[in-house]
Amino acid sequence: MAELDRLVVAQDMSMAAVQEISSGAYELRIAGGSFTISEPAGTIEANASLADLVWFRSGGAAELLFRPTSVDGLAAFLRDLPNWVPVMGLGLGSNLIVRDGRVPGVVVRLGKAFAQVERLDHVTLRCGGGASGILVSSTARDAGIAGIEFLRSIPGAVGGFVRMNGGAYGREVKDILVECDVVLRSGERRTLLAADLGYSYRHSELPEGAIVVSATFRGHEGAPSTIGAEMDRIAAEREASQPLRSRTGGSTFKNPEGHKAWALIDAAGCRGLTIGQAQVSEKHCNFLLNLGGASSAEIEALGEEVRRRVLAHSGVELEWEIQRIGVAK
Repeated sequence: MAELDRLVVAQDMSMAAVQEISSGAYELRIAGGSFTISEPAGTIEANASLADLVWFRSGGAAELLFRPTSVDGLAAFLRDLPNWVPVMGLGLGSNLIVRDGRVPGVVVRLGKAFAQVERLDHVTLRCGGGASGILVSSTARDAGIAGIEFLRSIPGAVGGFVRMNGGAYGREVKDILVECDVVLRSGERRTLLAADLGYSYRHSELPEGAIVVSATFRGHEGAPSTIGAEMDRIAAEREASQPLRSRTGGSTFKNPEGHKAWALIDAAGCRGLTIGQAQVSEKHCNFLLNLGGASSAEIEALGEEVRRRVLAHSGVELEWEIQRIGVAK
């Protein structure tokens, strides 16, 4: 029972709840109904606030938040869930707006058990789905593996990089990914090759509800000092051009073909634009900021206003890069 110390039982029966009904069996209740699971390998919390888990520091609660302690435990938990229960993975919460109402179903948060990085050979790393870009790139540097430096500049974790084909400075995950291990919504474990993911710009065809638990990246040999210098250059450039010390979700809109999103936003007069406590960054106007007390509704409304103004000014329709989840309050 030690693993279940964080179980929360809702007092309001209209809210999500977790309740032990017999030894090793638990009833989980969400808006869509109730169901029974066996004791999970991890912690599960009902009505769990997500605001502290995302970079914007705003938003509502997950009906259920599950933090698995192993891949086997995650697979068993997903097998136990009825197929009508929605599931989504949460990494470091960077490119994400959590709306102010609830997030239906189960949010899976990969923690330290999924944040390991292992060297397989002189140019290859296996990285847990919860490992940060800084950890992966630093490990590659120390191992003399070049070509992975760009991950230093991408906020978030490996699972998100793989799903969204994260990229920067002329490189993308598709350029370094060999394969990834996923747990499907059914609980089945599967290894997918890079070619299986149908990669395009900031998009993959990873199955809905699949959780990336690890990824294998391959670079090429390089001198640690040279790799480190490139990482330092990337870090300095980001510090100079992006609002890294603010409550932000990272790059907000995809670059339309033939354009830079920030330039379109700037040309439309949106630099510094505010709605409530949400602001378009004056430092880099493809970043939205929470100035302190912004609701997710304000942040999303600001993004939509930027899209409207850019379309009116240039005829280009910006596409969200930041994922938006949950329901409005």
